[in-house]
Amino acid sequence: MLFLNNDVSKAVITLMNIIIVLVPLIGTIFGVMYFYNSKEFTELLLAQPIKRSSIFSGQYLGVAGSLALSLVLGLGIPFVAYGIFRSNAIFDFTLLLVTGAFLTLIFTALSFNIALTNENKIKGFGYAVLLWLFMAVIYDGLFLMSLIVFKEYPLDSFSLTATMFNPIDLSRTLILLKLDISALLGYTGAVFKQFFGTNQGLTVSLIMLILWTVLPVWRLVVISKKKDF
Repeated sequence: MLFLNNDVSKAVITLMNIIIVLVPLIGTIFGVMYFYNSKEFTELLLAQPIKRSSIFSGQYLGVAGSLALSLVLGLGIPFVAYGIFRSNAIFDFTLLLVTGAFLTLIFTALSFNIALTNENKIKGFGYAVLLWLFMAVIYDGLFLMSLIVFKEYPLDSFSLTATMFNPIDLSRTLILLKLDISALLGYTGAVFKQFFGTNQGLTVSLIMLILWTVLPVWRLVVISKKKDF
């Protein structure tokens, strides 16, 4: 059982490094591709007596739901067969699937917003990839630079707030802290552990992920009602 727990924990860490980077990229690219490729079909649906909110929310749920379901089933079935329910890492693995599903929903919604706002397909793809690059790489660099520049000041609240404003960082922090390796993060890890490691911190984090999902979907519905096709 000990070997099983260690193997599952290592697998969760490996999967986290893959999911945190690839899942947002896949959701972004698939969302933009679907929107532009189905534009003529969407215009045909708009000519029918169907609510615009139903059309675009249905398209979003179809893409985001299928991607999230493929992630959960694609990772869940092999781990269930491997014996994840007999391991103490079941909660960590469940949290990994939940955050991965949230990242899929979030970045698919953001990509739909970008595609709906930009008629030019090249610009839409460019902005979508730039959004993913900013959230996955550039944001972390700016965050670390700010911590280094203002290291003489108390940055506890700033670190927590900055993490909340990036769903990728928020998901990564949640998974790392639940794996009990926050000591590797130094003082910042201790601050995160003090907040995110509690039930209150986990609840606030999940609420933030829900807001990251709901707000882009709400904006998508509002823009679709006003946009002239």
